[in-house]
Amino acid sequence: MVPRNKIKRPSKARPRRVGLYPGAFDPVTLGHMDIIRRAVKLVDHLVIGVADNPSKSQLFFRRERIAMLRHETAPLAGDGRATIVVESFDTLLVHFAGKVGASIIIRGLRAVSDFEYEFQMVGMNQRLAPDIETVFLMADPRHQAIASRLVKEIAYLGGDVAPFTSSYIGAALKKRTAAVLKKRR
Repeated sequence: MVPRNKIKRPSKARPRRVGLYPGAFDPVTLGHMDIIRRAVKLVDHLVIGVADNPSKSQLFFRRERIAMLRHETAPLAGDGRATIVVESFDTLLVHFAGKVGASIIIRGLRAVSDFEYEFQMVGMNQRLAPDIETVFLMADPRHQAIASRLVKEIAYLGGDVAPFTSSYIGAALKKRTAAVLKKRR
């Protein structure tokens, strides 16, 4: 007789959890990276969806933001963590989530004002795609004040963005804002 703890039972493979973290990421901030580092603990595969925000003008082209995110997330790959891909999209969020097989949309919240907007979005997304859940991750207190638009404003005015971005993103931001300012003169 085989001891009970030696019996091999057929494994019931858990379905792969795919999460989608969407945003404009213009530019990628330490707040974004905090959410990404925490999201990879919740899913098996994380898709970072990069879109343009039609209510704002983007400083970086979408392909540049994708390259930045790929650079910033490369150190997170491996070690048994979730796989990460960065992709562009220009459709409804829930349609993109369906295309990439995501059952979870991950959103970061910084303040109560974020919650009101996100609450409306969740309601609409649930009506459009009831099988997709939205998970909110609260921003780390060190990153709650970071907003991409404010980081861009600091860069345009010659301020130090080091507390808000990686050195790689900071250098790209400094170069781009200098080029834009030069064109305006």
